Amino acid sequence: MTIAGAVTEAERASEEKDVRETVESEKADGKRSDLAEAAKIRYLTPDNASFRKTEGRMLNVTVDGEEHKAVYVHCSFPHTNKRIYLSIRTFENKEIGMIRSLDDFPAGVAELLEEQVKIRYFAPEITKVVKIREEFGYSYWETETTSGVCRFTVRSGGNNVKLVGENRLLVLDVDGNRFVIPDLEKISDKEYRMVEMCM
Repeated sequence: MTIAGAVTEAERASEEKDVRETVESEKADGKRSDLAEAAKIRYLTPDNASFRKTEGRMLNVTVDGEEHKAVYVHCSFPHTNKRIYLSIRTFENKEIGMIRSLDDFPAGVAELLEEQVKIRYFAPEITKVVKIREEFGYSYWETETTSGVCRFTVRSGGNNVKLVGENRLLVLDVDGNRFVIPDLEKISDKEYRMVEMCM
């Protein structure tokens, strides 16, 4: 199935290869890249940063002795690799620092950060599109998902229904919730025609 604007497998593989090569290069020579210098990126490592979960299940980080409360994890590549180039940010969206790879951290810390990523990027998979109705610049979806029956509203346009892989579709509703159709080729023709109107 060919769809205009789709990211091909080759492009995605190329992106992942570029990122892997950058990570390996930086690990090999132990130097910050020119880009990092230009952007003044502060890399977080087990030597200068410690993470902990609060009683309220929030994430706190202490960097070089300074504690930052209620931080969150932002993925640079949320659809291809959630373990590399993770930006740790404050509630006001100010970057505290960047983690090159979760593999650099002890297993317990990596698991804590992965848990935060799963919470932030929680996206139920749509297993069946029951009905989509369009009206006045919005589409109203009724679906079955891995988290049960979901009804949600999507604003037309603005890349709210977009391909994030060759056949993987991401849907953003008006409340900022994410839903995923993992493989468009596996849904029925009737479902595809409904979804196609929103793309």
